[in-house]
Amino acid sequence: MASVQEILDDIARSPKATSDVGKVADYIPELAKVDPRQFAISVATADGKLFCAGDCDTPFSIQSVSKVFVLALALGKAGDSLWKRVGREPSGLSFDSILLLEREHGVPRNPFINAGALVTTDSFLDGSTPREALGALLRFVRAASDREDIHIDENVAQSELDTAHRNFALAHYLKSHGNLVNTPEKVLGTYCHQCAIEMTTSQLALAGRILIDAPDMPNLLSRQRKRRINTLMMTCGHYDGSGDFAFQVGLPGKSGVGGGILVIAPGRASIAVWSPGLNDYGNSKLGTEAMAQFANKTGWSAFG
Repeated sequence: MASVQEILDDIARSPKATSDVGKVADYIPELAKVDPRQFAISVATADGKLFCAGDCDTPFSIQSVSKVFVLALALGKAGDSLWKRVGREPSGLSFDSILLLEREHGVPRNPFINAGALVTTDSFLDGSTPREALGALLRFVRAASDREDIHIDENVAQSELDTAHRNFALAHYLKSHGNLVNTPEKVLGTYCHQCAIEMTTSQLALAGRILIDAPDMPNLLSRQRKRRINTLMMTCGHYDGSGDFAFQVGLPGKSGVGGGILVIAPGRASIAVWSPGLNDYGNSKLGTEAMAQFANKTGWSAFG
């Protein structure tokens, strides 16, 4: 079998040969400016190696990939009581849908759709100022990746906050059902800033090592918590495209509308791929295709 680096180099050549790269998230003005033809992929293996191809030194807005790290911190703060406020089931609807939230009396289906992520942000934020909470989040991500040069892009955060009308609607609906402790304004301000964390695929792949469950990896989560977060990534990490991603790739993953995807090969590696153009589900088009190629070429799968 080809080496990991040879596989990545081969995959990184594919985007140059395709004309359909998807559409950037133009409803967030700052993200609308990003060149959709960029592509990067990085793999951090359990034996401490890092492999990269493409634009892997270009920072991008991780957006909803941040929900993985915030969920880990919220569980560390609230424990299993968090599951009284947010479910663990796939939604089958778009990431910003209010339909299920209405039907299920203000309890979001899972922590990765926007409504669920607002609840986990609220839980993590409780008792702290937004500055303190975001500082703790950055310290966590920096410790996970062993990289200090990870920051929040204030322009992206403000752009997202200025256009967060649907997320404000979700937050107010959650508040009306008593499922937000903090004000919608405080939660949304924190949420938009967490989504605006900038990382390269190399940094993100390194940060994902906390979920590999292998010796000598950053020991920031219990084994049970790693397993549960990976399970939620598999079933809910790509919104209404989660089943399709699981079918094609067979690995837990979490996407973001900035075009990034964090994928975990349990016991083997953490993989980060980025291409800003999105498919109809709101997930990276070329990133999803690249991960399907990668899983096929390596034979890595959560199912053996």
